[in-house]
Amino acid sequence: MKNDLAPHDPTRDIKPVPHPTEGHHAWTLEEIAAFEDRHPIGSKARLAMCLLLYTACRREDVVRLGPQHLRHGRIQYRQAKNEHRNPVDLDIPIHADLAKAVAGTPTRHLTFLVTECAKPFSVAGFGAKFRDWCNQAGLPHCSAHGLRKATAARLAERGASPHEIMAITGHRSLEEVERYTRAAKKIELANTAMSKLK
Repeated sequence: MKNDLAPHDPTRDIKPVPHPTEGHHAWTLEEIAAFEDRHPIGSKARLAMCLLLYTACRREDVVRLGPQHLRHGRIQYRQAKNEHRNPVDLDIPIHADLAKAVAGTPTRHLTFLVTECAKPFSVAGFGAKFRDWCNQAGLPHCSAHGLRKATAARLAERGASPHEIMAITGHRSLEEVERYTRAAKKIELANTAMSKLK
């Protein structure tokens, strides 16, 4: 060793220690209201938010959804994730707020959401555009995926069973749903616990 230096980096084979995170921020009701105030019905932004919130779909699904997926008061589609290996078909009642947003934002295209050039969004392009819409509403910490998380949490807070939540989100395992509903369960458990002190 020259100058007391090792001939190679002694840390090269050490794997980094994973740091658990809470993941994407789940939108609050106040944040949803702020987005709605900035982006009224009739705007692409509002339609995108409603599609994400009231279907709990992912970005790769929302860019593919269109009028052909609406049938008999329901939205029916196959999730893009694992669609060729282990497909998940969803059949969800259309929420009244989503129905208003769809009716208020007419389209002549196969997808509800199109770019300024009237082309379907790419997943990355939609993510960037949704980021812009969030920033315009003063919500730089919010994301498209955070709406999926918010929907799962709100369903849990309102007493939906894990299997009911799975029927909306398309998750295949209870462990996946647990990730999304952890915070909601803490609130519910705290409320139940405090009621026992009365």
